Amino acid sequence: MSATAPGDRLVAVGAVVKPHGVRGELCIDCHADSPFLFEEAGRVFLRRPGGRAREYAVLGSRPHQGRMLLTLRGVSDRDAADALRGLEVAVAAADLPEPEEDEVYLHELEGLAVRLPDGRPLGELTGFLFAGGQETWAIRDPEGREILLPATPEFVLDIDLDARVAVVEPPEGLLDLYIKDQQ
Repeated sequence: MSATAPGDRLVAVGAVVKPHGVRGELCIDCHADSPFLFEEAGRVFLRRPGGRAREYAVLGSRPHQGRMLLTLRGVSDRDAADALRGLEVAVAAADLPEPEEDEVYLHELEGLAVRLPDGRPLGELTGFLFAGGQETWAIRDPEGREILLPATPEFVLDIDLDARVAVVEPPEGLLDLYIKDQQ
């Protein structure tokens, strides 16, 4: 196990939920679409949010009941796996496979300026939530308020990574929940 190299940008892809079995397998809530991500990357980094990351070699991974099971070098029993419960699972951005032509990685969206269809600024995309299988964007408006927007094609109209702008059409009434003086 080693620390990350200075140039490694880590991308959170899930969290350790619990141990699985007695041989050190970890049960992971995974936000990545590919079930092969962990084996392709060959390594993962575990950390507490804001904490120092530790690198682990991936020995194996497999889907299991809507989650991923992960086997790591140096985690060989249930107690060792249980000690990792609640840690964030990340991969180095350099280890991610190239996205398909019409795909983007969530970490590429962080920091985008979010605008309404008429060009008015809504805020900055600061993070993501995953609840009930739904990706939700966390947008920080200029006054510092957080706006939560379901990230569906119906509401996210355009993403321009070169211009660093996303155009969204929030569902009717959503902004009223967050911004009283929108008009």
